[in-house]
Amino acid sequence: MSAQSLDRLCQALCHLPGVGKKSAQRMAFHLLQHHRHGARELAQALLDAVNHIGHCQRCNTFCEQPECSICLDTSRDASMLCVVESPADMAALERTRNYRGYYYVLMGCISPIDGVGPTELKLKQLLLQIDRQQPREVIIATNFTAEGDATAQVLMRMLESKSIKGSRLARGVPVGSELEYVDLSTIAHALAARM
Repeated sequence: MSAQSLDRLCQALCHLPGVGKKSAQRMAFHLLQHHRHGARELAQALLDAVNHIGHCQRCNTFCEQPECSICLDTSRDASMLCVVESPADMAALERTRNYRGYYYVLMGCISPIDGVGPTELKLKQLLLQIDRQQPREVIIATNFTAEGDATAQVLMRMLESKSIKGSRLARGVPVGSELEYVDLSTIAHALAARM
């Protein structure tokens, strides 16, 4: 094993979110020292995923077929469309078991600093999905960040031009929390959006 191969492995592991040089080196050493079989499995799984996983033609999430299992599920509520930033956000909403409509995954959010605008988010594809599905309501479930808020504003303007009801996820105080420990921004948004 050359040092060059080890360096390449560490650099590759640094592509993972939250993984710096030290963490990457620790992972690489662990796999090589204690779990070479697991390292081979990981390498093959990554290769298979990169070669076989594409995007759903309807909702833009990751899938291996032309359409994902959610889009193929005819028992879902077609009057609802939920727009999320990532497949991870979609999975989080699915785990709640409270939403039974369809989705559209943006695969990011508007971020001028990163060179991401409406074109890069494939908003035309979202409009085509809205035209096909004809939902009664589009729920905008972007993250509560500056970029997520900017994306939500652009989406709300698009929906207004199509005369479709748009709504945004509520912000508020987390369940089980005490007000004295909640950040001021969350309290302010909870007050503004009180029921």
